Amino acid sequence: MSDAAQRWHDKYEMVVGLEVHVHLETATKIFCRCSTNFGAAPNANTCPVCLALPGALPVLNDHAVELAIRTGLALGCTIQPTSVFARKNYFYPDLPKGYQISQFDKPLATNGQLQIGIETDETPISIRITRVHMEEDAGKSIHDRFAGASAVDLNRAGVPLVEIVSEPDLRSAEATDEYLRGLKQILEYVDVSDVNMEEGSLRVDANISVRPHGATDLGTKTEVKNMNSFSGVVRALEVEFARQCSVIETGGRIQQQTMLWDANTGQVRPARSKEGSHDYRYFPEPDLPPLVIPQDRIDKIARSLPELPEARRARYRREHADLTDYDIEVLTASAAMGDYFEQVARECGDPKTAANWMMGEVLAALKSTGQAIDQFGVKPPDLSALIVMVRDGVVSHSAAKQIFGAMVATGDRPADIAKRDGLLKVTDDDALIRWIDDVFAEFPAEAARYVGGERRLQGVLVGHVMKKSKGSADPKRVNQLLAVRSGT
Repeated sequence: MSDAAQRWHDKYEMVVGLEVHVHLETATKIFCRCSTNFGAAPNANTCPVCLALPGALPVLNDHAVELAIRTGLALGCTIQPTSVFARKNYFYPDLPKGYQISQFDKPLATNGQLQIGIETDETPISIRITRVHMEEDAGKSIHDRFAGASAVDLNRAGVPLVEIVSEPDLRSAEATDEYLRGLKQILEYVDVSDVNMEEGSLRVDANISVRPHGATDLGTKTEVKNMNSFSGVVRALEVEFARQCSVIETGGRIQQQTMLWDANTGQVRPARSKEGSHDYRYFPEPDLPPLVIPQDRIDKIARSLPELPEARRARYRREHADLTDYDIEVLTASAAMGDYFEQVARECGDPKTAANWMMGEVLAALKSTGQAIDQFGVKPPDLSALIVMVRDGVVSHSAAKQIFGAMVATGDRPADIAKRDGLLKVTDDDALIRWIDDVFAEFPAEAARYVGGERRLQGVLVGHVMKKSKGSADPKRVNQLLAVRSGT
């Protein structure tokens, strides 16, 4: 942080509330049967309903309702037994009807929370979630495809969304980043969205105001839109915070308006004056009845929810005292990662060693292949079997790494690879002595210094033997034979 930015933070407090729009992972749109698949040819996934042709009527997608309820429950919200869809009137080229079907004064879910600061020494902070409501997405205006002209792609029009609205409880860009990452992780755990920000499945609008430290009244807010990455949110908030501080310091007044974030220039710029709810002329959607959710359906969905991230981290701390906080954070990064770890740990009976393999070889392989853990070619039973082979002395640890590499490449079982590639541990003294003799012949200077008393070279020579044996030599017995060779 620059000195100038630090001076603003020393004098003023940032106040942030978020509106997070999340595409629900349904096969079809919220009010029609058009596909929600991303990447189709422009305007291919459209029909009379999402094009707003006269006489076309909406029919609510029940799977979208299911996912929206899951979202609300996962965020600790109360699911309202009756919610109402409304028409939100505004006029853009990518909104064919001239209004958006959303929820206004009677949303699906209310009064949730998400805690941040749990993994630090500071007291955790509960960020209040005002509401989770359902709505349809608008289309997309495209300004860079045709010279001097704009185009409209309506494939996205009608894709089901939940909007997750927080209270202005966030006090820094860093806290906002932590909140968003925690929210994204929860949404992934409960499997309601792919939350792919590059494809627009998770989009963030931030309401930001500033006030002097110690003040309790909220300042005039602006809404920063067009943010499609967490790093972009952090940068945009800092830029808008500095802008508002500068305006106030020079005697100006903050205007309530919508700002657009330009990631290329690192600037925010005004788009329009900020609307109030009265500007949208909300009224109940006449073509959709109130959405009535029976309590037994809410209870059934609640029972189906998986263990959420913080609960899983807390359980790991109780059950695996030898895991570090960093280990636990990585192992619970996704539900699939945690499931993989737990199956390996359970089958090999050694959670710490399972975690070490996960944190080392498994993560490295995932990074190099670009795979997600649920697509990984090495299945938990096979990794567990490899760990057991090392523990039982069937293969050395260095040979196990070679075997794992072959497992990643081929998907073969570790025992088959070890036998095929000659990687079973060799404990026969005659074979080990031959390898040691070969190493002494190839590295006579190091061998002479070792025999002459330079004991620190023993590890180097063991390494040479392991390499020559392709990891199959028993390192413990090699050390013993080298000690005899040196007269110790």
